[in-house]
Amino acid sequence: MHIFLVRHGESLGNISEQAYRQFGDHNVPLTQWGYRQVLEAGRVIASHLKARPSAESSKLSIWYSPYLRTRQSKDALLEVLPSDLIADAREDYLLREQDFGLFTEIYDRAEQKRKFPEEFEKWARLRNNNGKFYARPPDGESRADVAQRVRLFLQTVMHEAKHGRNNVIIVGHGVTNRAFEMNFLHHSVDWFERSDNPGNADVTLIEGTATEGYTSILIHKAVDRAKGEEGELRDAYGSELVTAKIG
Repeated sequence: MHIFLVRHGESLGNISEQAYRQFGDHNVPLTQWGYRQVLEAGRVIASHLKARPSAESSKLSIWYSPYLRTRQSKDALLEVLPSDLIADAREDYLLREQDFGLFTEIYDRAEQKRKFPEEFEKWARLRNNNGKFYARPPDGESRADVAQRVRLFLQTVMHEAKHGRNNVIIVGHGVTNRAFEMNFLHHSVDWFERSDNPGNADVTLIEGTATEGYTSILIHKAVDRAKGEEGELRDAYGSELVTAKIG
């Protein structure tokens, strides 16, 4: 199997959390920079596929989260991947971003505590007593919850692999992609807590066989903004979107 895990490109939410208030987490768009990041990620995947032996060149199944930034990232990949290599592209809600509940639009801990003092203290106690992996934000999901639903999605991937769909691209989020890697490679909770989310538009490749085992490797680290480029390409990708001034 060859599974490419692609995190969405830079979104407006990666620039300023105000975007989550303006659009809602599910509808935060990529930036122009983020779209370019994913185009480059797609070219890396295309080059990787081109270098493979013909025996390994079966068509790609693309899965993506229903959030706008992942759908736009999927579109960017389809722009640069050879169309004759694409079997299909399908959405799956199990790949959505972690639900942070009351804290979805608030990533600053001080503001979380100020707006929801009782809920924040309860969450802090849960993190301290049970560990970050198991502690649920108020009305939200823990990392364990995310890993559990991603395991359900993994069953779909493995079922299709039995029918020859061995080449897969998954366009997801930082936590969901990390949870997929954890589940597929049977990593421990400790591994999850010690690892970091992939960067925007990073590509991790999981490959191997059931008999010989599987490995993962980061095959593409997306380029971050260079010094002096902080203000460039910060607008939302997609001309149909009207965005407030953020950042």
